[in-house]
Amino acid sequence: MTDDQLSLAIITASVREGRLGPAVADWFLAQVKERPEFAVREVDLIDHPLPLVLPGPGRELPLEAARVRESLRSVLVAADAFVVVTPEYNHSFPAALKNTVDWFYQEWTAKPVGFVSYGGLSGGIRAVEQLRQVFAEVHTLTVRENVALPNAGNRFDAQGRLTDAEPSVLSAGLLLDQLDWWGRALRTARGERPYPR
Repeated sequence: MTDDQLSLAIITASVREGRLGPAVADWFLAQVKERPEFAVREVDLIDHPLPLVLPGPGRELPLEAARVRESLRSVLVAADAFVVVTPEYNHSFPAALKNTVDWFYQEWTAKPVGFVSYGGLSGGIRAVEQLRQVFAEVHTLTVRENVALPNAGNRFDAQGRLTDAEPSVLSAGLLLDQLDWWGRALRTARGERPYPR
């Protein structure tokens, strides 16, 4: 990563067997690779299983859970911006994603997040609208533009390529423009003074 690049963490939220998330994330990653202003870190939550129950007072996390937490924490701390790749499950977003948001706080604060969603007719936008409320509580700025892939299960070919991609490519470009702008503005602001809590 160079000094003039923005550190972008792309988070794949689904951990279900047979998930489409990796194909969607790979497609979006290909869009980001066209943009030299970003240095990308990929985070697949299936590789970062955090416990659902926090240990009580005076009790330590199991060693593996502590390792996962610190590994994920280091990526979140280093990131200037985030993109969450999420499906819509039952009009909402995956439990693994909510658990990940809840495990951290300052690591998200005063940074921008964008969304790439996928699902049935809605393209996952109901999940995104709920995530905007969740991320507001950890003081993360959600950018306006998002990429929504309706009927996503039918839009990827056998090689994992998105068909009829042009509208989604345009949305991805605008999403990245907004993340770049906000990411740089907020990185400068965080460097000049602490975020008020």
